[in-house]
Amino acid sequence: MLGYGLLPDGAMRPELVERLQAGCVQALLAPSSPVILTGGNARNGVTEAQAMGDWFVLHGISANRIHLEQDAQSTVDNADNSAAIIREIGARDAVVVTSADHIARAVRTFIEAGVDVVGTVTPEQVPRFEWLYQAMTHR
Repeated sequence: MLGYGLLPDGAMRPELVERLQAGCVQALLAPSSPVILTGGNARNGVTEAQAMGDWFVLHGISANRIHLEQDAQSTVDNADNSAAIIREIGARDAVVVTSADHIARAVRTFIEAGVDVVGTVTPEQVPRFEWLYQAMTHR
């Protein structure tokens, strides 16, 4: 899951929360899969990955599944640094979660980094399935 710039106080922008919601659905549908959260760009001492990780844990995703990549400053960094984690943990492929206007570039960049990927987009680009999200996070 790719980060999105935080506000100066370290809070998440709505776009990032939408990415998190899409990523959470993916994580819930594949409960044994690792979750890689990538993004540096610290604001007020908080990286994008750290903010995302806190949100995921708060929404029921086990911290044991989460891998934080906190150094990326660009999409290329996201892909290269995540590819290293993917190889390290022995994964074979990945689902990239980002915004619709970013998905083609993100998928291409991950493929160039040597990762077999498919992409998924944030909820504003697909039908909202709040009932599924609510049902799966409140088991």
